[in-house]
Parts: sequence; C-alpha cells; structure tokens
Amino acid sequence: MSAITVALLSLLFITSGSIENHKDLGGHFFSTTQSPSATQGSTAAQRSTATHSTATQSSTATQTSPVTLTPESPLFQNFSGYHIGVGRADCTGQVADINLMGYGKSSQNAQGILTRLYSRAFIMAEPDGSNRTVFVSIDIGMVSQRLRLEVLNRLQSKYGSLYRRDNVILSGTHTHSGPAGYFQYTVFVIASEGFSNQTFQHMVTGILKSIDIAHTNMKLGKIFINKGNVDGVQINRSPYSYLQNPQSERARYSSNTDKEMIVLKMVDLNGDDLGLISWFAIHPVSMNNSNHLVNSDNVGYASYLLEQEKNKGYLPGQGPFVAAFASSNLGDVSPNILGPRCINTGESCDNANSTCPIGGPSMCIAKGPGQDMFDSTQIIGRAMYQRAKSKTCKPALGYSFAAGTIDGVGGLNFTQGKTEGDPFWDTIRDQILGKPSEEIKECHKPKPILLHTGELSKPHPWHPDIVDVQIITLGSLAITAIPGEFTTMSGRRLREAVQAEFASHGMQNMTVVISGLCNVYTHYITTYEEYQAQRYEAASTIYGPHTLSAYIQLFRNLAKAIATDTVANLSRGPEPPFFKQLIVPLIPSIVDRAPKGRTFGDVLQPAKPEYRVVRLMIAEVIFVGANPKNSVQNQTHQTFLTVEKYEATSTSWQIVCNDASWETRFYWHKGLLGLSNATVEWHIPDTAQPGIYRIRYFGHNRKQDILKPAVVLSFEGTSPAFEVVTI
Repeated sequence: MSAITVALLSLLFITSGSIENHKDLGGHFFSTTQSPSATQGSTAAQRSTATHSTATQSSTATQTSPVTLTPESPLFQNFSGYHIGVGRADCTGQVADINLMGYGKSSQNAQGILTRLYSRAFIMAEPDGSNRTVFVSIDIGMVSQRLRLEVLNRLQSKYGSLYRRDNVILSGTHTHSGPAGYFQYTVFVIASEGFSNQTFQHMVTGILKSIDIAHTNMKLGKIFINKGNVDGVQINRSPYSYLQNPQSERARYSSNTDKEMIVLKMVDLNGDDLGLISWFAIHPVSMNNSNHLVNSDNVGYASYLLEQEKNKGYLPGQGPFVAAFASSNLGDVSPNILGPRCINTGESCDNANSTCPIGGPSMCIAKGPGQDMFDSTQIIGRAMYQRAKSKTCKPALGYSFAAGTIDGVGGLNFTQGKTEGDPFWDTIRDQILGKPSEEIKECHKPKPILLHTGELSKPHPWHPDIVDVQIITLGSLAITAIPGEFTTMSGRRLREAVQAEFASHGMQNMTVVISGLCNVYTHYITTYEEYQAQRYEAASTIYGPHTLSAYIQLFRNLAKAIATDTVANLSRGPEPPFFKQLIVPLIPSIVDRAPKGRTFGDVLQPAKPEYRVVRLMIAEVIFVGANPKNSVQNQTHQTFLTVEKYEATSTSWQIVCNDASWETRFYWHKGLLGLSNATVEWHIPDTAQPGIYRIRYFGHNRKQDILKPAVVLSFEGTSPAFEVVTI
C-alpha cells in the first residue's frame, strides 16, 4: 500500500424496495439491502501499491483557557517527506442582492461584507510525484454538486488526469454567512431565490486558483499530526435526540459532543511552516440569522488569526502560510454555549420542541458567550485558533426541517419534534406539488412528509440521487469525505466502523477524520434512534432512517479496498448530472444612480477629525455608493475598502487594513431607483499606531445608455484625513 491512497464510491439512492430494519447501534455494523435501495459503483486511484509511512507528531502545545490539552502518543513514524503545495484564493462572490446560505431565511439577504471568503487548497503527493491528493476547504455554506462538477471539468481541461473525481475533496466550512445561488437541485435553487451565475463562476475561479497556486508551489516537506480537546466552545443543540441513542453507547463518552480537534501540519524540509488543516465539530453559526454581512464566521476567524500570525507583514488573505479550519461531524453541535432562551421572557426553552410558552419556536434562540454575535464569533474562533496553534430512501424533508434550529429558527412557526403532519400544510403541498406516494411515506416513518423532494423533478430534480463518498489515506490518517452533516453519534459510529474495517485487514491504529460537507450536499445524517425524535436534524435526513447504515457500509467497503490493495478493482459508478437552464435570480440588475450634483464615491459624511485609541472607537465614513454585486462582474479592485496611514518618511499612504480585516465593516444601504450609500467602518484596535489616516472606498456602477448594452464602470472615493492619537 502506498503512503497516499484514494478511493471513491458513487451511491445511487432509489426508493423502490426496502432497507432492512436494522438499528445501526454503536459498535455493531449492519448491512443494508442494497439490491433495490442503494446501488454502488466507484472510481478510484489506479496506483495503490506500496508502503506505510509518514510524518511525526507535532510536539508543541500551548495551554490557554478554555482549551484543555490531551497528550497523545505519536501516530506516524518519521518519513523522508512528501511533495506539499498550499494555496489560497478569494471566492467571495456577491455581497449584495443575494440570499445568505444556511439559515433558510428569505429576508436574510447580503448587504455588505465583514470578511472575505477564501478557498484554501492543500496538495500532498508521494516523493516520486506519483500518488497525490487535493483537499480544499472553502468558506461557503456547503459544496454543491454543480460546483464540484465544474471544478473537476476545468481541472481536467488544464491538468488532464492528474486531478480527478477520486483524488480531489472539496469541503465547505459551513459558514451561514456566505452567498447562496450556486446550486442546481431545485430545493436549493428555491432557497437561494435563483441561480447566480456570477457568484457560481467566482467561486469556481477561486477554487481553481487556490489549487493552481498549490500546484505551482509544491516542494518537499513533512507532515505532522496532533490531537487535543477543545472545551467550553460547543453544546449539543438537540440533546433530546442524542438521548435516544442507547444508554450503553452514550456511557462510553464523556460528552454529547466530540471535543477532539485533529490538526494536520505541513512544513518544508527546513522546518518552516507551509500550512495547516484542522478538523473540529462545530457549527459556524456564531453570526446569527439577523446578520447581513458576508463573512466566514468563527472557523474563518480562526483561520484569520493563525494566518495573520504566520504571515507577518502581510494583509489578510495574503502571504504564503495557509490555515484551514475544516468542518467535521457538526450536525447537532452549536457554538452558542449559553443555550436556548426565550428572547421575549428570558426563560429557558431547552425542551424537546425548542418552543416558548409565549411566541412559540420563533422566540427560542441560543446565544453565544459574547456581548453580541461579533464578539461571540471572536471568542469561539480564538479558542479554535489557540488549540490548533498548539499543535436510504429517495430524499424527503420532514416538518421539523421547516422549524429550523435553536441557532436560527424558521419563518413559519413550525416546531421541532413533529411526528404527525398538519392538514393545512398538507393541503397546500398536495395542491401545488401533488401528494407524496404511500411508498415514500412508509419508507420515511416516523417522519411526516412535508416535501417529497425525491418524487419531484420539475424544473429539475429537487435533491441529488447520485452521491459520492470518498476516503483518502495519508499513512495512518484516513480522511473520510462526508457529503452532508453527521451528528455527533453518527460520526462516532462511522469512525469506529472504518477503524474496525482497517484493523481487520491489518491496518492497526488508523486515525479517522470525519470531514464534513464534502463534494455534494445531502443535508443531515442522524442515527436510527435520533431519527425517531424527528427534531430538525432528523427531519433533514433526506434519505430516511437507515441513511447512516448505508454510509457505514459504503465507507467500510472503501476502507477494505484500501487495506487489501484492491482499490483498482472497484467498478466505475454513475456520473452525476449537470443541468442547464436553471432558475434565474429573482432580483434583477438595475442601473445605478448618484444623487443630483454628486458622483459615485463622493463623501457624504466624513470621519471625525480625531480619534483616541480606546475601546469601541469607530471611524465611520459614508460614500455615494453603487450595488456591490457589480464588482463580481468587473474586478478592477480586489477590495471594497482600505484604511491607509500616511508615512512621512516615504511621503506615501500605506494600507493597514482591507475588507478582509476583522476590524473593518462595509455596509451597503439600498435606496430607491438605483440610489444607494456605502458605509465603511473601521473599529480602531488597541494596537493602532498614532498618526494620520484616511479611508478609501472602491466600487463599480452599472450604466446603460439608450439602445446600448449595460456596462460596469469602476470608481473610487477617498475620505478627508483624520488623526488617531494615544491617550
């Protein structure tokens, strides 16, 4: 077996027939009846000969509250090296006139930017350059199948068979504050309010650019791995579902969440840091559903801190060191550690239905540890940074899917834990979409069917029915690419199953990473027992109560193929479709207008003449603005703003912040008939040096003359200078 091995299976979900009614209990792994319910095939790396090997455990560890350290024995023996490449590129897309993806709240549209979104790519190849793998962590809600297919098509055009469906993993961080609009299956297109080709193309370009940079910069290096616990940053947001799992299984664990963080660190042969991947189970929902600024949430803030520390002298998003905080089995894990409370009365709503006596479920919201969502994002992100630094059926959605979670409730007052339908909503569904079949209702019990998406095909299928599952091994590390959100116990069962399969074929002590939201999005995957409670995660387990059993069987097959060196014998599976003529965005593009006597970029409200470096000092400038989505079409400027300091010695202005900096915020205020303003805020940090500063705004306006096509023009605005002084 080689140091790097890749294997992939394609799972085709079909409703006809049944899956055997086995409970997928922890430690016991049951096969499903695949002959009519799940058909599998695969593509895989054709080179899978050779030896075990690789890397050394990282020995550095910093104890910082609330982080607790867990000493670990070395996982790998010393290895001569890999070829390693890392790369990072912007993939932000639209920051206005588009829904944010994650909470499913139609009124949560983008109105500016807090931080940029990035694609972070890591290429690892054997010393002779043969077997290689690509892992890409992307600051988006999840990876859509369309996004993956387009990236793979373009990689094939440029690199031939070097980067393929079986050796490329695309993983979304699951931020709920990134733009939507990059999906092809109807349920997601509706949630996105249309398909945005601008955002889609910008994401594809960013992902490809990050891979190109990593490919170009490959060098010999070593890989280190370490593990440790992170305490005080997460809670289980569906504890009543978790309690449905067998008591004997729960007793094996000290917590109802996975607290372990796994860190993969890459260095060159001189020991200089190249990059880092961290996997930890936490939902990036510190920024709640009242937020309208595009940002990468708590995991993105962790990346920001570590990259800023390693890339001294560089602006955010620049510099050679790349740090990804990737998703894991986060399905039922929340960073809002103060728990759910009724926002109107203050009392706890930590009950089976997450509902309040007055106001119902819409009043039940969980809060983070900070004074506001910005503060909570920093607290949670900093804790992860500190720890990493130290070292089936056809798909259908149930009623509780519409209820949302304690991190972000739905808009129609559905409650979690529903095991019976509602005649009112059933009637509306039947009139508009038709009735669900008895077969699908029986297959999904006890879930009451709200949307029978697996039986809907207009204008395109509503959910994917071809799903890729993937394992990549690096020596004793196995990365399982999960196409959705595993709950805590689902992740534990899969990890144990894959470890047991490897061990039964001679590969002992494998470390198995659950890498979530990879390659295609299929919502949640709960255990059979959690499914019975029908809270949000269970209602969103779209392939039915035995979904986890099917995944466990498939991943065990992959592990066996790798361990027995038979990956090349796996048959090629079905190819996912690539649809055309998707629903266009519901928000049209209109011509931008400046007020009479003004031009784009003019200052409407300057900053104050002087600011003292004290807590909560904010320099604010308001400009005549234009729609920020124009900047996706015309990328003359790579940032919407800069904060600049005058350097007398060089008589020039030096950029100290841009729109990727955490201390800046860019708000777009949409007016009538194409009028708009842009507000730039600089939250002056305690570390700001005294001196003369200015704020600049960069934008693009849409212009269209009579009988001529629209054009997008760049402009910029500059504030009067202001002074920052120390106390």
